[in-house]
Parts: sequence; C-alpha cells; structure tokens
Amino acid sequence: MPAKVDPTKCTGCETCVGECPSEAISMVKGKAKVDPEKCVDCGVCVDSCPVEAISLE
Repeated sequence: MPAKVDPTKCTGCETCVGECPSEAISMVKGKAKVDPEKCVDCGVCVDSCPVEAISLE
C-alpha cells in the first residue's frame, strides 16, 4: 500500500516532497499528494513529516 496523506493534518510544508527518494509526492492545492504508481512504501515521508500527516497502511 502506498503512503497516505491526511489532508486535514497536512500543513503544506513540502518537507516530504524533498525527502521522497522515488519522487512520488507532489503538492496539489497546498497539500501533499502521493502517486501510488511511484511510491515504494519506504516510509521516509512518514518519518520526515513534522505534523504526522502521512501514514503507511
């Protein structure tokens, strides 16, 4: 399962965008969005998110 962003928690800081090794995260309307085709389930974004808006299911 790819990483999932909770848009109610995401502050749009873009930290996860720079940390993602597979370039699977982009910003859409000020919120992080994960491309499930590119996501490799590594969890780097989960660890880097300062507001815990990203999870692996």
